[in-house]
Amino acid sequence: MSSLIEAVEVRRSFEMGVRTLEVLRGVSLAVAEGESLAITGMSGAGKSTLLHVLGGLDRPTSGRVLYRGRDFYAAGDRERSAIRAQKIGFVFQAYHLLPELTVLENVLLPGLSAHGAFLRGKALRARAAELLARVGLSERAVHRPNELSGGEQQRVGIARAMSMDTRLLLADEPTGNLDDENGRNIIDILVSLAHDDGYCVVISTHDLAVLPQMDVVYYMKSGELNLGGS
Repeated sequence: MSSLIEAVEVRRSFEMGVRTLEVLRGVSLAVAEGESLAITGMSGAGKSTLLHVLGGLDRPTSGRVLYRGRDFYAAGDRERSAIRAQKIGFVFQAYHLLPELTVLENVLLPGLSAHGAFLRGKALRARAAELLARVGLSERAVHRPNELSGGEQQRVGIARAMSMDTRLLLADEPTGNLDDENGRNIIDILVSLAHDDGYCVVISTHDLAVLPQMDVVYYMKSGELNLGGS
C-alpha cells in the first residue's frame, strides 16, 4: 500500500534571537489512504508544527514531505497552494466556522473559491448537503453555528474539510474543546472516514482515550517521534 503523505527526516527550527529552537528533529512517517494515524505527546512537543508541515502551511528547515510520491515543497508556490486547497482538509480545535453563515454555507465556502464555482453552484450545494448527511447533520443545514453544540460544530468542520477533492484530513486536537461523549463521536467519524471512505486521517491529540481507535500511534517528545504511543 503506497503512502499518500510521507515525511522524510523533516526538521523545523526557528531563530529566537541568538538562540535556535529545534521543534522537529528528523521526523519520518508515512500514511496511506484508508489509514488513521495519531500523534500524541505533551504541549510544545511539536505536534501542531508537524501537521502544519505535512499540510503545506509551514516549510521544513530540511528534509522532504512527499505527497503521492512527489516532493511537496519542491513544487512551485501556485501548485503547492492548489494541492493544499483542493486535496488537504484541516480540522481545527476551535472550529473556525463563520457565525453569519448557515451550516450549509460554511461547508460550501471552500468550494466557492475554486475556478468556475459560479457555474457549478448547484453541484457544490449538493456536495455540501451530501457531506452534512455523512456527518449526521442534514437537519441542521439552515442553522447558524451558534445554534449548534460544540460536537455539532466540529462535525460541520469535518464536513467543510472534505468539501473539495480532499483525500488527506489533518485534525489538530479535534476533541480538545469537547466532552468525552462528543469527543468519542468525532473520533468515530474520523476513523470511519479512513476505513469506510478511504481518507488518510492524521490527528494530533492529548486525549489518550482516542489512541486505541487509531491504526498507528506515535508519541512525540522534544521534536522526535517514537512508534507505539509510549
